[in-house]
Amino acid sequence: MGNSSKRKKEKQKDFQKPKLKVGKAKAKPENFTDTSFRSKAIVLNQQSLHVAAPSSNSQFTHHLSLLSSKSDSQRRDSLAHLTTSIASRPVNSSLPQPVSVMLPSLLPLILDGNSNVRTQLLKLLRTLPRNDVQDHVAQLLPYIRAGMTHLAADIRVSAVEILSWMVEAAGEQVVSCAGGWIKTLNCFLSVLGWHTEESSRWSSNRASFGKSGSQGRPMVKVLGALAEFLEAGIGQPSADDESAGAEYNSSWPFPLSCTGQHMISDSSAPYAYLNLFGQPRDEEGEMYETREDRARVFASRFLPAIQRGVKSAREEGGELGRASSGVSKVLKEASSYGLEA
Repeated sequence: MGNSSKRKKEKQKDFQKPKLKVGKAKAKPENFTDTSFRSKAIVLNQQSLHVAAPSSNSQFTHHLSLLSSKSDSQRRDSLAHLTTSIASRPVNSSLPQPVSVMLPSLLPLILDGNSNVRTQLLKLLRTLPRNDVQDHVAQLLPYIRAGMTHLAADIRVSAVEILSWMVEAAGEQVVSCAGGWIKTLNCFLSVLGWHTEESSRWSSNRASFGKSGSQGRPMVKVLGALAEFLEAGIGQPSADDESAGAEYNSSWPFPLSCTGQHMISDSSAPYAYLNLFGQPRDEEGEMYETREDRARVFASRFLPAIQRGVKSAREEGGELGRASSGVSKVLKEASSYGLEA
């Protein structure tokens, strides 16, 4: 009997509420674990507070440094800020930073994997003064050619768009710089698949560059850029160029004739074509400054392949066939003054 009553009392203890006195804390359980912590703080005795906001030039330099950020949105937003700063500057005022300072940060973005970043980059490039672009064509072309031969189809299309802008901005400077003629044409043939007769037959079948739903639009952009590039290289000189040359020669009094042809050029590097202090160049890296030299090299190395490719694109019809007519027009104009395969 004694043992049973003792067990009952022990069981009742588990269900009894302890009576707490006022002001006394509740007892902690035996398995209680202390999880409290104290955070350490850094206290600065002196802080520098500036009332004036940072200048526009310092903000421009800051966003220029953010172009190497790992975040796609950060690179895109920084490019947008730089574009707005250049486009909104007063007329005839200098750039916040020289183009030579901006290019090392801008050029790697030609191969950026994010399409929004490349689109914003093209918008920024379009805001640059054309005179500054002409002086840095040799720096831009290697990155553009790397983009044209990239494994990603969208990067190839973006590089072709940038090349089209540069031909529009710099014109003959693009095709006459070192490697600007032969190497770029080789990249065009690689993008279009026109290197051999067999490849030109099936190139139109992959006109979408492996991207479904694009309906050959990338191929149309490449053909349009090729027509502009050939027009700058071997197209007939414009009437303004001919009249300017005639006026320049007529300014010399008799008996001097065509003296302007023998004068030192006004360009920043008039003897760059001699390559006096550079690495030895092969045929592909040479500078072809005259239309006659470019036409001669084009006829011997590229004309048959491009004619086959244009014929194949014309037979494809549709938007692709219409785009090939621009290349055919340039070839016909060039053949009118001696371009033959």
